[in-house]
Amino acid sequence: MGEVGESGVPETSETSQAISIGPRIVASGGFDALYREGMGLIEAVASYLDEQGRVESRVLPREASFLYATESMRLTTRLMQLASWLLLQRAVNEGEISRENARSEKEKVKFSATPSERGGPGYDLLPETLRDFIDKGDRLFDRVMQLDALERGEMPMTSEANANGVADQMARLKAAFKR
Repeated sequence: MGEVGESGVPETSETSQAISIGPRIVASGGFDALYREGMGLIEAVASYLDEQGRVESRVLPREASFLYATESMRLTTRLMQLASWLLLQRAVNEGEISRENARSEKEKVKFSATPSERGGPGYDLLPETLRDFIDKGDRLFDRVMQLDALERGEMPMTSEANANGVADQMARLKAAFKR
């Protein structure tokens, strides 16, 4: 038997080190679904912007036309950043690169901030399809950021986690076991 740790529980090689479940979650089958969803969204947005979106943007009033250009560029940029993350994570999951190399490369991808509030003058005049793609992109971004935090061994801070008290409980547990 090993020494008794500060928590009063005997320490063994198994209990003295925390097990990081984040990388296992990221490497799970759930990632494959996220990858397919992300790449599918990228493809759908590209097709929309090249076809239907061009037609829809031509009939917008001036104010909405400028906003369309801004939001479509923001969406495209965000999706390319997400594609980089997804491709790096897939390479790790398939053993093509190490987790450390991927982390280094992921840190080079600076995600653009999501506006805290969507809308503003002319936003309601944007085509509904574009607004739906923006919402889907924002939700995908949130999920990727949660997975990225888990992969790094951090507790993702989401509004749902805070509303359910999960983040608070995790903080209490961490504080209790650090004493």
